[in-house]
Parts: sequence; structure tokens; C-alpha cells
Amino acid sequence: MTSKILLQVENAQVHHLGKVTFQHLNFTWEEGQHWAIIGDSGRELTAFLETLLGRTHLPEGRISRPFSESYTSKKNEEGSINSFRDLMAYVSQQYRFRNKSNLQNFYFQQRFNSSESDEAATVREYLIENSRTVSGNWNLENVSELLRLTPLLDESILKLSNGETRRISLALGLLSQPKIYLMDQPMTGLDQESRSAFGDFLKAIIQNGIHVLITTSSHEIPDGITHIAKLGDGGISEKWTREGYPIVQKEKASLPWDLSLLEKLISPISLFSETVIELKDVSIRYGEKTILNQINWKVESGEQWLLRGKNGSGKSTLISLLIGENPQAYSQDFWLFGRKRGTGESIWELKKPIGFVAPELVRFFPANQTVRKVILSGFFDTMGLFKKTTLEQESKTQDWLSLFQLEVFADLPIQRIPLEQQRWALLARALIKCPTLLILDEASQGMDEQQREIFKETIGKICELCHVSLIYVSHYTEDIPESVDKTFDLGS
Repeated sequence: MTSKILLQVENAQVHHLGKVTFQHLNFTWEEGQHWAIIGDSGRELTAFLETLLGRTHLPEGRISRPFSESYTSKKNEEGSINSFRDLMAYVSQQYRFRNKSNLQNFYFQQRFNSSESDEAATVREYLIENSRTVSGNWNLENVSELLRLTPLLDESILKLSNGETRRISLALGLLSQPKIYLMDQPMTGLDQESRSAFGDFLKAIIQNGIHVLITTSSHEIPDGITHIAKLGDGGISEKWTREGYPIVQKEKASLPWDLSLLEKLISPISLFSETVIELKDVSIRYGEKTILNQINWKVESGEQWLLRGKNGSGKSTLISLLIGENPQAYSQDFWLFGRKRGTGESIWELKKPIGFVAPELVRFFPANQTVRKVILSGFFDTMGLFKKTTLEQESKTQDWLSLFQLEVFADLPIQRIPLEQQRWALLARALIKCPTLLILDEASQGMDEQQREIFKETIGKICELCHVSLIYVSHYTEDIPESVDKTFDLGS
């Protein structure tokens, strides 16, 4: 008996972001199938999802969506405006929140200021306000329970961790009552426990009649997936059932950079003569909620640390102390670079020796900030370029653009370039001032497997070539550079 086709792409040439991404794309999705799409290019994985959503241009070939035919026919008879997308949910890797005035004008440190974060909606308000008014199986109560959001419903969305924010985006997709659910790297930013629970989430929604398709890494195929396809050579190069899928060992990546240029750019980083970080019984509270409780930690110059903890354990809050964004730092016994916080230092003096990368930083740059301006802003520790630059600064920026092969993106707004290039731009911004301390918070998030491996090896090479102190945050053991030999665990 032939299965019913839900969606089919036939001999399609696909243009995405003005470029030919696939030459001959063929894909058939049948009822009862739940797909994981893997590949070596994050841009191609996203383009594949955008094609299923009808957001790419197909000068050749066609795409049909039988799953929506009865719905659109009925709505047309009623004279109602409709689209096949009414039956689809899509969770991308890029999402932005707005404040209660419906303006996206948050600044980065606002999430750590208890009064100003109230300008953002709570999780409950956000989910209610952004849900489509469609009747179906999913409501705020059962979605919150499924995704473990119930304890967070009255929290400001600005105070959530990356993993918690990801779960909100998954919840919002469910509340649209989809028949087809597409997710772009949905396990990105989730801790080990949440990644394990993701398979339970998939199985629960599949049992309720939803068909799912996700992009993911080749080593992370969650429970519930029945079929796997690999993108390559201008289309789908291989397909497997779950039972027939082979496990392939990852190979160590060779760096594509000019290593002599890298060494020249980071050679001014020197060994600091004193303790870099010292925290003594540091506690951070928001109202009745304790985020950090009597934390003690010492980082000596040149050490490489992994900062570990579950989603919501306080990693982002701890980092906010280190980078000068948390106003509660002044009430703590907390030393940076041999100086106690709150003894007369300016915020700019504090930031100068610190390079910081986190994927959410991109959200806080003004829309007109190009890749070049973002990298240049690293000299001034500002979220965008607002000062006149010197010829020396311009030249150094050009070297970083060349090193990370970003020249073609240099004059494009950073928010409009692929995620993997965004990450390299942020790393260049952090390193351009030759910091004493480099803090990387899930810094390769959104990269495909190959790029993540290159990122890891690049950080390892930097640590080999200079005396930078490193704090590295990742939920993935395979992303941690070999040079990282110390761990600070915040637990749950």
C-alpha cells in the first residue's frame, strides 16, 4: 500500500539569499515519516527548510504540498484568506523579543537589571500575545508542562538562559496547532538533560498527529526520528531509515586560515602578572530568587577553564559579573585583574582587557551595523561603531576580515549574514583589542558540524600561540578545545 505524500520537491533549482543553493533538489515526505536533515553547510540546511516554507525562489522544478490541499480548498470556499503555512510551524535559529511597547530596543545589560528587565513581557505574556488564535490540542497549560516552562511563566523573557529561550520558541510553534513542524537545529543551546528530553518532546507531539522535520548534526539524531537525509552536491546526496543510519567518526579539522597572520594579530596578548578573577562568597539574587549562592572561584593568568552548568544554573549571570554588565557586582567581594570591583574603576577600564562572544550579542547591534563596523566596535567595547576610527584600526580590522574570510560580507548588516559568519565576526570583534581574558559563551552556536570543529581548533591554536586566559562555555563535550583543562561547575 502506497503511503500518502505530504510534501514533494521535484528537480528544483533553488535560489536562497540571491545565490544558487541547490541545482537538483528532490525530496519526498510521506505520511508517518519524521525526518532529520544533516549536512556540512549550515546555510544549506537553513535554505532547505526555507524551501519547504516557500521562502526561496525556484526558477526550475516544483514543490507540491498535498498535506494542505483540503484545508486551503475549504478556506477558499469560505472566502477566507489562507495559506499552506497556516498548518506549518517553523522554529529558526534567530529570534527576537520585543518590549511591552512593541519595540526591540533592549540593550544587552538590561537583562541583568532587575527593574529595567520588567520592560520585557513575562513568558506567559509573550506566549499569549504571540500565539495564533487557532483552536486545537495545544494550550498554554499542556505546552508549558511538556516543555518544562511552568516554573518560568512569570519570569521576564530577558532573564532566561539560551536553553530556556529555545524552549519558549518550541512552545510558540506548538501553540500554532501545526500539522507540519520544522525546526532548524532545535537542540542548539540545550544542556545534556534538555537534549535527552527533546526526544520525549518529539514523541509526544508525533503521537498527537504532528509530522516533524529537523536539521541537526550527524551525531545527534533524537528519538522519534524515522528517516535521515544528507544534503550535498547541490541536493540530497544520501538517505537512510533510522535503523540503517551509520555512525561515522568525526575527523579533526584542518584550519583554513593564514596561521602566520593569526599569530601576528594575537602576538601582543601577554601574560597578566596577577590573579585574573577571584570571587569570594558571591551571591546574586533577584527578589526572592537566588541565582548564585556563595560562589568561590579563582582564575590565574593563562589558565583555560570550562564553565559548566545546566540551563538556568546561573552561567549567564556569572558571566555578566565578569564583563561588567551586572549592577550587583559592586556589593560583592569580587576581584578582576587584581582590583576589587567598586573601587573607582570605570566600566570602560573594566571591559578593556576582556573579549566576549555570545550568540545573542548580534540581536543587540543596531540594524545598520555592518560586519566591518561590528568588528571595529571591539576597540571601543560598544554595541556598534559610534566613534571615528584611525587608519591603524581600519587596517587591523581588514586583517581580521581577511583572516576569517569575511571580506565578501564586510559591508553587509551583520544581522543579514549567515549565522556561522556572524560567529566569526563576533570572535574577531573580541580579539581585535588583544584581550587578557577571553570569554566564549556558546560561541559556536548556530554553526554546522564542520564549522564548529574549525572554531574549536581555532581557539585551541590561539591558546597555543599566546597567553590569553580563557573561560569557555559549551554543553557539548566535542566542542571544547583540548587546551581547556580546568572546570568550574555551577551544577543545576
